[in-house]
Amino acid sequence: MGAGIEKTASDEGKSDHATEHGHAPGQHGGIMVSLGRDSYHIEAVIDSSGAIRLYTLGKDESRVIDVDATTWKGFVKAQGAAEAVAVAFEPQPQEGDSQNKSSLFVGKIPQELSGRALDVTIPNININGERFRLGFQSVHSSSDSAHAMPDKLAKDEESDLYLKPMGRYTASDIEANENMLPSQKFKGLKSMHDMNPKVGDLICPITETKANPKFAWVVDGKSYLFCCPPCVDEFVKMAKSSSEPLPAPESYVKK
Repeated sequence: MGAGIEKTASDEGKSDHATEHGHAPGQHGGIMVSLGRDSYHIEAVIDSSGAIRLYTLGKDESRVIDVDATTWKGFVKAQGAAEAVAVAFEPQPQEGDSQNKSSLFVGKIPQELSGRALDVTIPNININGERFRLGFQSVHSSSDSAHAMPDKLAKDEESDLYLKPMGRYTASDIEANENMLPSQKFKGLKSMHDMNPKVGDLICPITETKANPKFAWVVDGKSYLFCCPPCVDEFVKMAKSSSEPLPAPESYVKK
């Protein structure tokens, strides 16, 4: 999932305070980029599929904020190149975001730029009536990461996945999950990923980040804990394609 990222962000008409200090890696394993004088932050993540994910956060980097769900118009170019390619960063609301708001924006790296060191610029981001410019440099990594976050399912795919038994995902599991979908059960809950679980902590079977008791799902007759709803999707997919019993929930622990 990861990318090496250097950050340069500023708001209109103000000095680039963001480059004066560094930030620790974000909850999704990306790098924090300051907007303005640390008024807000963006966590920038480039995953192995070539998607650029931008998570919006407050002055406190652990606080998720949702902003107007409008398309951000950005530009991506290979470092050192003269011409940039336009990229649309579309809102992808997360669980808990308000109506017409989003805390995640996703753009796709053009295929011809895949695997290259990039300059990414979004000239105009509006947050609470303030205008900001975002820019950062990244080195795309094509290798998969143990912490890569899977994509969210579309509504019809979610229904097919969760309400039709197959393999080790049974009708009893569906009943135990109250015939609900994760988008229903977990509505209003925000995913805050802890990338550094302590020894003995239960971990998500998919990402190996710290498991969140709020995101529990019954699979193969047992209750498993995950870090976020998309990871539940991935685990249920795995269960439906398996004829063998799944590892016990307590086996997913940080050693």
